[in-house]
Amino acid sequence: MSIPSELKRISDTVWELPRSYKAGMLVPARIFATERLIAQMDAGVFDQVTNVACLPGIIDYAFCMPDGHWGYGFPIGGTAAMDPEEGVISPGGIGFDINCGMRLVLTKLTWDEVKPQLHRLVDQLFRRVPAGVGSHGFVRLSHDEFCQVAEQGSRWCLQRGFALPQDLEMTEEGGCFPGADAEKISVRAIERGFNQIGTLGSGNHYLEIQVARPGNIYDEALAHDFGITIPDQVVVMFHCGSRGFGHQVATDYLQTFLAVMGRKYGITTNDRELACAPFRSREGQDYFAAMKCAVNMAFANRQVILHRIREVFADVFGRDPLDLGMNMVYDVAHNTAKLETHEVHGRPREVLMHRKGATRAFGPGMKELPACYRKTGQPVIIGGSMETGSYLLAGVETGSASFYTTAHGSGRTMSRHQAKKQFRGEKLQRDLESRGIYVRSVTWGGLAEEAGPAYKNIDEVVEATELAGLSRRVVKLVPVGNVKG
Repeated sequence: MSIPSELKRISDTVWELPRSYKAGMLVPARIFATERLIAQMDAGVFDQVTNVACLPGIIDYAFCMPDGHWGYGFPIGGTAAMDPEEGVISPGGIGFDINCGMRLVLTKLTWDEVKPQLHRLVDQLFRRVPAGVGSHGFVRLSHDEFCQVAEQGSRWCLQRGFALPQDLEMTEEGGCFPGADAEKISVRAIERGFNQIGTLGSGNHYLEIQVARPGNIYDEALAHDFGITIPDQVVVMFHCGSRGFGHQVATDYLQTFLAVMGRKYGITTNDRELACAPFRSREGQDYFAAMKCAVNMAFANRQVILHRIREVFADVFGRDPLDLGMNMVYDVAHNTAKLETHEVHGRPREVLMHRKGATRAFGPGMKELPACYRKTGQPVIIGGSMETGSYLLAGVETGSASFYTTAHGSGRTMSRHQAKKQFRGEKLQRDLESRGIYVRSVTWGGLAEEAGPAYKNIDEVVEATELAGLSRRVVKLVPVGNVKG
């Protein structure tokens, strides 16, 4: 792959394409990556991040994180801060799987205690947490009840007995983006989402049992503050979002924006996938309210999945989930747009943050964090492949350089089609089990798509975020059991 000759190295982990690189760029584009990761990025990253730099109202830079790769509109790993008065909102800067996110849950169990029960645990989780395309959850809702979920998020789960009060405290925004309005979502979106609460979905979504081995702890004090307190402690991490509901919300408003963008607002973009509308316009505000419905549905989805996970662990070990120490570390979203206040050129300023395949990573002292994390910085959860492991990190003060945003995963290096041609799911499952990782998957093809070599090296991605000052490593979590959509 050819790296643009105009790409300037600002530091070991910061690269910049100047405004002169492409006609219409309003700000430079910055990519956080090591030299090795830059060399692995597809040409689409450079094209897409500079297209983002042309959007009206963008502030400072268009950013791409170390896990960046080609996406829809924005690169996956793309981040942009917009002026709420002069700027736009774009579904391509948020993603189709709105509030695809990560949740990490502790246990007091050690690997020695879990190992004899691993197959039983994974098999029961596979049965109790539906996965795959078109899967339906056990929560039966009418369309009207689903609209309540979309407006209330995790608060709805708390009222129905699917959550503990502390779960909401340990969820970004308390598990509910205020301002969600179910009047702004289509009947088709409701039809696609009302029976999907408590389901994993497909693609790169997973539910994983992991071990925090002593040799993988980078900061013992921070690990302890986040609840990693015993050797070989077992934790549970899962990754999913708003399923077909969020996809339909994005699809609906992309069509709306394409119809009004040029004709009504005189906006042109380099890519139809960056269809947008002024944030303060009627269409922009309608989408913002609908997007929040999908955000809240995803929070509720992950909360109900946690409820099922607790049930399974209680059944297998014959103990109450709280006695097992099954408390949340944190739930953090990617694929969102949010109004946040950041310091811009020396003064506080409200900005509209687009994060597409990128994770909020607030630093120590930020008032939006739970009180227990204001000293440490926000827990950041970055998922790797099912073969390599994942990471718990922490937000840092220097994260202001990216509006407190960091990577969200390892990032693909191989298309799903290519992975399915190169790997066989049956063989991959056998190979993983021979290495101590027990996997259940809905389809062999879906498993092949998620083979470890289809992704960047998670260790390199996470190291790059630390070297760039976006977040810091706390502990690497090694997979031992996995449910894959």
